[in-house]
Amino acid sequence: MTQPPKSVLYTATGDRGTTSLVGGTRIEKESPRLEAYGTLDELNAHLGVVDSLIDNPEINASLHAIQNILFDIGAYLATPPDSPYLNPHPADEERIKALERLIDRTDAAVPPARNFVLPGGTQASAQAHVARTVCRRAERRILALSRLEEVAPEVMIFINRLSDYLFALARRLNHDAGKDEILWSKDCRL
Repeated sequence: MTQPPKSVLYTATGDRGTTSLVGGTRIEKESPRLEAYGTLDELNAHLGVVDSLIDNPEINASLHAIQNILFDIGAYLATPPDSPYLNPHPADEERIKALERLIDRTDAAVPPARNFVLPGGTQASAQAHVARTVCRRAERRILALSRLEEVAPEVMIFINRLSDYLFALARRLNHDAGKDEILWSKDCRL
C-alpha cells in the first residue's frame, strides 16, 4: 500500500500550540509576536473584503498596495530580530509620506467632519470601519511586542496612519454612494 503524499497545507507541526518563525525558531501561538503579525493578517483579510465591495480602480489599487505592505510588515514581525533572515522593515519614511498623501486626498473628497461618525452607511463603508478597528488592535499588539523586543518605530507610525486612512476611506465610500453618514448624538434615545 502506498502512502498518500504529504500535504503542504497541513504539516501537523503546530498541533501542540507552537508555530515557526522565519528561520525556523518555534514560538507559542499566543506569544506577543504572533499576536502582532496575526492581527495584521486579520486586518489584511478585512481589507480584502473592503476591496471586494468597491468598484473604483484608484481605491482598489491603493488597497492592493497597502495589502502588500501589510504582508511585508507581517513577514518582518514574523522574523526574530537576531535572525540572519531579517529583512529591512517595509514601513519606511517614503511609504509613510505616501500614505499621508493618500489620507489627504481621500479626506479632501468629502465635506469636513463636524461631528463624531458612527460606523455604518454602505456595506463597504461599514467594512472599512471594521478594518479600522482591527488596525487599531494591530497597533496595540505591535506596541506590546515593542515593549519586549525592538520593533522599528516606522512600523508603528505606518499602522497608526493606516487607521486614519481607513476612517477617511469609510467616509468617502458613503459620500461617493450618496449615503448620509450616521452621526453620534448624545441625546439619542431607544
